Amino acid sequence: MHSLQNQSKHIWLNNLIFLTQTDTTVGFLSKNPKILNLAKRRDENQKILKVVSSFHELKNQTRVPNRFKRFLRHSKKATFIYPNGDSFRVVFDKQHKEFLKKFGSFYSTSANENKKSFDLEYAISKCDCVVEDSRGFFEDTPSKIYKINRTQIKKIR
Repeated sequence: MHSLQNQSKHIWLNNLIFLTQTDTTVGFLSKNPKILNLAKRRDENQKILKVVSSFHELKNQTRVPNRFKRFLRHSKKATFIYPNGDSFRVVFDKQHKEFLKKFGSFYSTSANENKKSFDLEYAISKCDCVVEDSRGFFEDTPSKIYKINRTQIKKIR
């Protein structure tokens, strides 16, 4: 019975879209990347960033090339695209990190329609759960993006 309850809890959580303030902007978070792409009206198979609350969690998700571990640990508000095409950001923002710790990693994307600016009414209409903390909702500087492979790192944004 207990495993059935856990299984149904995970199925329920996997299909939710949360609207929350992330470390960089107002964002949609979900365990399911396809429903995020549908909410944003873009290609359902487009890759989406995954956010994690710690380097330990990152190590469970991907392998960081040794030569870039120190750089990654000291990079705040930075997204890294790994050799396999997956992208991750370790969150340092205290409030967003606490949310992630409760539920584990999430796929994350800005809470706007594809190629359009943020609209709170649109974002609320596309989410299942609004998570608003004491900061409210605001857009901040976007994360830096780096593409890494085994031997080099290249700044994309």
